[in-house]
Amino acid sequence: MTSVTSSAPVSPARTDAPDERAALSGFAPGLPPRPALLSRRAWQALIALIIAIGLGVPFTALVLPESSAFHLSAYAMTLAGKFMCYAIAALALDLVWGYCGILSLGHALFFALGGYAIGMYLMRSIGHEGKYGSDLPDFMVFLDWHALPWYWEGTQHLWYALLLVVVVPAAIAWVFGFFTFRSRVKGVYLSIITQAMTFAAMLLFYRNETGFGGNNGFTDFKRIAGFPITHPGTRTALLLITFAVLVLSFIGARAIVTSKLGRVVTAVRDGETRLMFLGYSPLAYKLFVWTLSAVLCGIAGALYVPQVGIINPGEMSPGNSIEMAIWVAVGGRGTLIGPIIGAFAVNGAKSFFTANFAEYWLFFLGAIFVLVPLFLPNGIMGLIELAVRRRKP
Repeated sequence: MTSVTSSAPVSPARTDAPDERAALSGFAPGLPPRPALLSRRAWQALIALIIAIGLGVPFTALVLPESSAFHLSAYAMTLAGKFMCYAIAALALDLVWGYCGILSLGHALFFALGGYAIGMYLMRSIGHEGKYGSDLPDFMVFLDWHALPWYWEGTQHLWYALLLVVVVPAAIAWVFGFFTFRSRVKGVYLSIITQAMTFAAMLLFYRNETGFGGNNGFTDFKRIAGFPITHPGTRTALLLITFAVLVLSFIGARAIVTSKLGRVVTAVRDGETRLMFLGYSPLAYKLFVWTLSAVLCGIAGALYVPQVGIINPGEMSPGNSIEMAIWVAVGGRGTLIGPIIGAFAVNGAKSFFTANFAEYWLFFLGAIFVLVPLFLPNGIMGLIELAVRRRKP
């Protein structure tokens, strides 16, 4: 019996299969494949701005007399430092909301955790200069505590406190994100869960038994890294460090969103199901951006506390998280520079209204929250982009 061999042609191995990653280009039409981080002129302008601020702030704050119109007062430095810390937090939220499509209403938790981590160090630095002359923080003496809780150990060292600023928000964000993203919780449900998380943490920190000062929190700081915290030189140094962190955060975030990693993250926002069909696992990308965003918020909180001089559970309130979302929406989400502008614009307006029309500030904030999505869906950056397009022939 003769065996019959099929004469059907055998297709050769595919050597010219298209790269599946090229299909991701449809998800982020606004992001070029591998653009330069900044143009040469932009780098020169940025370096010039950093030098100008680095030289100008100490000059106006320390050299010029208080009678000079160009003297930078302690209040002005504190206000500028606050705004820059808020800008870092807005930039962090824009990474997860503007580029990954995750609207978090709980980022105030990470901001406050970073503040509490550095606040523990600042409270330990008071030493015997406190009201009760004890090594324990004043609130512990008042509550009749006789020893530091175990989680306060090591906080007398600045390096350890800075480690906590990064590790604690990162760990909580990773654990929360892992179980939430693995369960494929999305949209408004995810936003509600994040808000519930920060509200629960706020209630926990309000309790005196937790060892974080209860509703009064931490205050009356004396020194940081051995320097008097209220000295003009110390305030100037903190302001310059905050500015440097803001610049580095923007450059780092820009490098991420314009890379291949950034294109995949944007694809998670624009078409997560299609991305999974292409063989990508969105969980890892979500976790990375979410954890990085939490760390940035923690760093912002750590820079905020020494300049403002207080941290309490009120910083975790859901209202603060909603304000962060307003900063991003007003500036223009998905632009990086927009949230920074939005943080300065909204908080500048808040300072003006609370100083002159305190009873109307909440109405103004509510109007922003309602009107911006209706009439400015792309925020301030959208208006700027529209104006530039109209000027082009």
